[in-house]
Amino acid sequence: MFNKILIANRGEIACRIISTAQRMGVQCVAVYSDADRNARHVAMADEAFYIGPSPSSESYLIAENILKVAKQSGAQAIHPGYGFLSENEGFADACEQQGVVFIGPPASSIAAMGSKSAAKSIMDEAGVPLVPGYHGSDQDIEKLRTEAERIGYPVLLKAAYGGGGKGMREVHKPEDFDAALASAKRESQASFGNDKMLIEKFIIKPRHVEIQVFCDQHGNAVYLAERDCSVQRRHQKVLEEAPAPALGENTRHAMGDAAVRAAQAIDYEGAGTVEFLLDANNDFYFMEMNTRLQVEHPVTEMITGQDLVEWQLVVASGGVLPLSQSQVQLHGHAFEARIYAEDPQQDFLPSTGHIEFLRTPTQDRHIRIDTGIREGDDVSPYYDPMIAKLIVWDEDRDRALLRLQRALREYQLVGPTTNTDYLHRLATHPHFVRADLSTQFIEQHGEQLLKPNNAMDAELAHACMACAITLQQSVPLADANNPWNSASNWRLNQPAGQYLELVFNDQLLNLYIQQQGNEFVVLHDDSRVELKAELQQDKLNVTFDNHSFSLTVALGTDKFVLFSQQGRVDYQAVDTSAAFGLAEDEGTLTAPMNGTIVSVNVKTGDSVEKDQPLVVMEAMKMEYTIKATVSGTVEQIFFQAGELVSDGAELIALAPNEES
Repeated sequence: MFNKILIANRGEIACRIISTAQRMGVQCVAVYSDADRNARHVAMADEAFYIGPSPSSESYLIAENILKVAKQSGAQAIHPGYGFLSENEGFADACEQQGVVFIGPPASSIAAMGSKSAAKSIMDEAGVPLVPGYHGSDQDIEKLRTEAERIGYPVLLKAAYGGGGKGMREVHKPEDFDAALASAKRESQASFGNDKMLIEKFIIKPRHVEIQVFCDQHGNAVYLAERDCSVQRRHQKVLEEAPAPALGENTRHAMGDAAVRAAQAIDYEGAGTVEFLLDANNDFYFMEMNTRLQVEHPVTEMITGQDLVEWQLVVASGGVLPLSQSQVQLHGHAFEARIYAEDPQQDFLPSTGHIEFLRTPTQDRHIRIDTGIREGDDVSPYYDPMIAKLIVWDEDRDRALLRLQRALREYQLVGPTTNTDYLHRLATHPHFVRADLSTQFIEQHGEQLLKPNNAMDAELAHACMACAITLQQSVPLADANNPWNSASNWRLNQPAGQYLELVFNDQLLNLYIQQQGNEFVVLHDDSRVELKAELQQDKLNVTFDNHSFSLTVALGTDKFVLFSQQGRVDYQAVDTSAAFGLAEDEGTLTAPMNGTIVSVNVKTGDSVEKDQPLVVMEAMKMEYTIKATVSGTVEQIFFQAGELVSDGAELIALAPNEES
């Protein structure tokens, strides 16, 4: 076994690897960029080394710097995590050349699966079922159009050297093919340095079921059940579970055997995942093999009782797999919810900023949280927006799902916008509850999933927040006799009272609060709410209408948030422009986040129509298109392709047409 390893990654996966390695007595070396100087993975490691500026292309993706740190620190092996260099055959080969063990498969295995088209040929020879498609090297646009017609629409364009949904587009009719191909190629080139495409038949309402495989250096191979990863957005997994619901034992064994054949066909070593599409007839088709540990590996760990990172270290150091196939046992059901810094109400736009407040469910044998962030950290624009994984387990799917629903309510963060409420709507959707799953789940139920929760009765929520703010402002009992320190607005023969103004859903609230001890009367317009309230740190204990309950409150200087089992309610301190809804110039287009301009599709003086795509920008490894808000004429362009922009920066000035 190694005595020191380097983790060539960041965030939650770096913390996850460090946790297991240190438990095994292995010393851990972390690397960090400017943006990650104070990151959690740096604090957890035994030692850490600076490797460059914040952009990953100048730090985490510089293989030479990673290897230099490995040599300098005396690390015997490098764990790449996932993303970054984890499926880079050149990096795996460089590790071998320099005598550092790459904790992953041989470079030849990565190369075999790195090209999706080559992988299809290998799988075909190994007898693994394939989706009809085109995987050839001729990338002429006419050839690709012809192949799409041959396969039959709808088709799926996929980056031949990609993964994670990057460079992937659905095309449902021939007239959309050229634009989709250009966009997919551009995103593939930016993400993977190669724009080669393959085309596959798009299967209607498929499930995405993947098999976890493991191979050692002694010819042993096993599969550790399957995961259902059907709930996806833009081909990025959102909710995963294991085992896959309603999957018969015969299908499970057939898929598992096929996955092992796939791994053995490329002389695989270590952890890998073979991904399949499962149709309505339970026929399955090979999609791709990820030659690394998967983001969703914890659900497999929860139902097998195994630590897959420990397995990786054992195998990479020359050991034998801890279990044979007959010894693999499954118990219970597990879910993983990916918590992202993103705004579902704004087309899932990534969100950045300071984490002002963070409360999470208590971790135990039922609940696990893999994360790389802490309260007080900053979510930067440089990396993937996933900030945590919430994993739950119980004896069966129904009980595990109840735990997931509750745990999502107890994951409470103020700062960057997150998708926790959206995940809760997913986890409570009737079709998800009854396991009616497909990769089109989010597309089919999109409007329902985006519909905001009725978190609490609005008047009661306003009253609870008013009480929390009032109690926070109260002076300590020791100073209560000092009239100059009192904020009670005392009046002769009247209860203490004060006015409070808040902004809620862009509406100005005028609240009047009367207080006698822990009893409150809150007046708002024609409503009157009477309740008892006591604030203990961030918990507000409330009694209303003979009903007692507790809420979590986050009280900042200009933002106030109320968390309940029904959802989240946000308030802001009064801002005149926000309160009265003053709109910015309709002709001004601004950057919705920090990022890089990919292309500007117009020039000064051009006439444009409302909703016409004007600018494409990239942030957090995703492309976003900024469209014209009105019809008009381009007056000025402030940035060009390749330039960095900040959140809120003006991109284009439009002169609206009179009719606009």
